[in-house]
Amino acid sequence: MGIHKNIDNAYLTVNVKNQWSQFVSNHPHGNIFQTPEMYEVYKRTKYYKPVLVYLVNEKQELDGILLAVIQKEGAGLKGRLTARSIISRGPLVSDNDPKLLDKILKKYKNKIGKLAIYSQFRNLWDWGKLKNIFVKNGFVYEPHLDILIDLKRPKHEVFKSIHKGRKKNIRRAESAHLEFHEVKNLADFEKCYLLIKKNYKRIGLPCPDKSFFMNSVEFLIGENSLKTFSVNFDDEIIACRLVLCYNKTIYDWYAGTNSNYLAKYPNDFLPWKIMEWGIDNGFELFDFGGAGKPDIPYGVRDHKLNFGGDLVEFGRFELIHKRLLFFIGKKGFGIYKLLNGLRY
Repeated sequence: MGIHKNIDNAYLTVNVKNQWSQFVSNHPHGNIFQTPEMYEVYKRTKYYKPVLVYLVNEKQELDGILLAVIQKEGAGLKGRLTARSIISRGPLVSDNDPKLLDKILKKYKNKIGKLAIYSQFRNLWDWGKLKNIFVKNGFVYEPHLDILIDLKRPKHEVFKSIHKGRKKNIRRAESAHLEFHEVKNLADFEKCYLLIKKNYKRIGLPCPDKSFFMNSVEFLIGENSLKTFSVNFDDEIIACRLVLCYNKTIYDWYAGTNSNYLAKYPNDFLPWKIMEWGIDNGFELFDFGGAGKPDIPYGVRDHKLNFGGDLVEFGRFELIHKRLLFFIGKKGFGIYKLLNGLRY
């Protein structure tokens, strides 16, 4: 059976999953966020809904994949007013062909319809001249920064590139006998989830439902893609980071810290130890994640830049589908503020 007959089924057949996985793995921009495993995570997460768009050629081979996820912050009216479609590190099309890119964007717009208030493409590479294809399809380019750290260098060179203040804090953390661990049991993973949830509450943004993290354990750890690392002090987890590993790249994903232990510098110690682990295990790049908009001060960006690395602007593409609903939040529920926080 052709992939076009199977790929939208609730259950992914082994044949379809293999074709999809191979397409992503072989693509020069292939990444964990466009894989069938991530589709399964989204499908089983409360208030999440995956949206899959694909292209097949006359040989019934995949020519393009676009995996999006509609995220809501609840059911009913709140869900309708917060529904946004996020496309992380996609789409992927054969040979970066502009005709295929145009075709898959058009299919996506037809499929998303009125399911979301807006769509946002979060890029991992510079689309170059292909940006015009997005613009032609109604998407607006928004500058957005990322930080990439080269792990192909010797360990001492990577450490040398870290700001001297951070290096001093890392040594202080070592002197305080902080311990670096890979989390391998569910009880400790749940402790990490609670730290992440508290962090989100502290910064005033909604944390993904617990089912998102539990599904990630079920579908990503088996593929050796999800790693959870912790900093322990006196047998207590005081900081954690969830990272995704794929094709020699480590993606910084979610982080949590017990604020009572900040004076021991776990947030300086942990990123370095993960980079050190990555070098020892043959990874070539550490993607430190979003660094905000270039014209807006952002403390997180300043912190991350102290670890060295290159500040890059791959930007985002955005299209508002329901302009009235997007702005109606100004009148109540704090939805407008929430949506802007989630966008930026």
